[in-house]
Formats: sequence, structure tokens, C-alpha cells
Amino acid sequence: MSNPETMVWLNGEMVVADRARLSHLTHTFHYGLGAFEGIRSYEIKPGVGAVFRLQEHIDRLFGSCHLITITAKDIGLTRAAVVEACVATLKANKLAGGYLRPVIYLGEGTMGIGATTNPTHTMIAAWRWGAYLGDDGLAKGIDACISSYQRPGHAGTLSKAKLTGQYINSILAKREALSNGFGEAILLNENGLVTEASGENLFIVKDGVLITPPLGLNILAGITRATILELASQLGIPAVERVFARDELYLADEVFMTGTAAEVTPVRSVDRRAIGAGARGPITERLQSLYFDVVKGRSDAHAAWLTYFDL
Repeated sequence: MSNPETMVWLNGEMVVADRARLSHLTHTFHYGLGAFEGIRSYEIKPGVGAVFRLQEHIDRLFGSCHLITITAKDIGLTRAAVVEACVATLKANKLAGGYLRPVIYLGEGTMGIGATTNPTHTMIAAWRWGAYLGDDGLAKGIDACISSYQRPGHAGTLSKAKLTGQYINSILAKREALSNGFGEAILLNENGLVTEASGENLFIVKDGVLITPPLGLNILAGITRATILELASQLGIPAVERVFARDELYLADEVFMTGTAAEVTPVRSVDRRAIGAGARGPITERLQSLYFDVVKGRSDAHAAWLTYFDL
């Protein structure tokens, strides 16, 4: 993913990757208090890139920090500065199409869980990343399973924050799924309701209606999730946000996952039960097609979602 020429943006300066290495006493490395984002840029034509919904991602990054009591003063950067830095990082790495990873974390200083005076750092990395769940998965769908790990409830987590330490739950679920021959894990909450996958939001289709868990559940407010709901409205596909359990998931006509990394990935089976015809369904395909038209600049309907730049 990196080489001697890889550039990383760190606290307002573009540096070679080796200079961005963490101290062994970095507080976030030990205790997990930090926020991050995953953002995609798409190559529109040679030498021209477009970052998808960049402002929304940076707004969520700052929102995540607010939830964990890292203030804007602690960060010491404006949202506009971080937006500009994301584009600059892609350009420095000569990536018209690539994946951005901004991270806000606590550095070396006081150790212990209650440390509040450690310096806050902002780092942005970029690399070339293909389909998160595989090109074959985008076309033919993936096999998923219900995880034995439960999504933490509202009393024990901040589900609307994208936090470094919080992803241990997702990592365990993903490792379990992979070790059992599945491509992805789906997590239930404490009441047995479907929440989301290890790193994606979840949609089902039944009788022509698009259904996704509501934001009131313990799920991330996905930016791709919100995009799909808007595109469904544009296509005249009825959509509702409501709770459902695993039995409705098994009986769905179509299932797909959404996320910046996963984009729009169909699910062909859950717990070795075929979903619909066991392949990408027609509504999934329509939404997936329009999504890629939008993010790759082939549609003018949502041009405001793209931040264009030249290498």
C-alpha cells in the first residue's frame, strides 16, 4: 500500500510516510480513543479525480470527535482546511482515483485512561484500493452470515461516531465470518434486530420496497446509505426505514450492503440460505448502476456531491 515515495499529510505538513510513524507511547494506539473516516475519489478521466461527498465525510469526522470530547480547539484545524488537505494528499500521491483515510488521534503524553492533556494530531493517508468485497462480489454478490457477536447497545457505545477502538467489535465479527467461509458478517443488536454488517449498512428488498434499519437503531449513519435512499427516490423506488429481524432477512427478495469501501455490494446468501434467486437482484442492479454513474461523474443529477481536482 505504501512505498518510499508515499506522502502523508500530518498536522498541516505533507511528509514522506516514514516521518509519519507513531511513537510507541501514542495514547490512541494504547487505548483506542480516536476518530477516522474512509473517503473515495474516482478517476473521472486521465489526470482528473472527483472525491465523493467529501464535505459530508469531514463533517462526520468532526462530529465523531465532538462525541468523544475532542474539541475543534483541540484539533486546531478548520473543516475547510481538512477538506483541502484531503485533496492535497491525493495530488501528492498522484492518485486521481484512491481511498482517503483521515484520522484524528491523541499523541504521546500522559498515559492512563483518564489522560486529557495529550496533543491531538490529524493525519491523512491515501492509497489505491479496489472493490472492498471484490469485483466478483459487486457483480455476483457475496455470501454473508449472522455473527455470533452482537452490536453493542446504545448504553455502551456511540454508534453515530466512527471511532478507532470501537471497530474491535467489527473486526471480531469479520474474522469469524472469514474463518467460516463467508465474505461478510451481519450483526444483530441486543433485541435480535438486524443492525448492520461489520463495515457496511444493510438494505433488503421485499415486494419491490426498499427497507433499511432506521437511524434510531445502533448503526452508523452511513453516507452511502443516505445516498442510496436519495437515489431510490430519484428512481421512484419506494423505501422505508424500519426494524426487522433475521427471518425477514432470510425471506428477502434482495439484500445488499452499502459503504464507502464496499460501495453497493449484493448479498446472494445469508447463513447458506439463498436470497431470492441467489444473485444480484434487479433493484440492487438499478441502484448500483446509478450510484456508479453518480460517483464517476457520468450523471449530472448530483454534481454537488463531487469535489473535482486535477493532478
